[in-house]
Amino acid sequence: QVQLVESGGGLVQPGGSLNLSCVASGNTFNINAMAWYRQAPGKKRDLVARIDKDRTTNYVDSVKGRFTISRDNAKNTVYLQMNRLKNEDTAVYHCNVHQTIDEWLRIYWGQGTQVTVSS
Repeated sequence: QVQLVESGGGLVQPGGSLNLSCVASGNTFNINAMAWYRQAPGKKRDLVARIDKDRTTNYVDSVKGRFTISRDNAKNTVYLQMNRLKNEDTAVYHCNVHQTIDEWLRIYWGQGTQVTVSS
């Protein structure tokens, strides 16, 4: 099993920056894609950014040019650098990790970290 712990959320003003971290622990062999999702009150959980094992990345249009996802495989950690934050970025941000064990795909979620952008 894999446990995910996010950190780095907080309260910032519009235009500010935050850097989120997600550390995977436990049985971390064969971790593949890592991603960040977010969920605002009353909305579904949406993909924000994804990074594959080979470091190929994908972003939702609303964060392109502002957010950067990266990973450190040796530390089993994925990051989300968020710049020029907007009110619409306010949400609980969840780390997501895929793992393959034999021929089975496992998916893990972190508990989330709150990001609030407000004047």
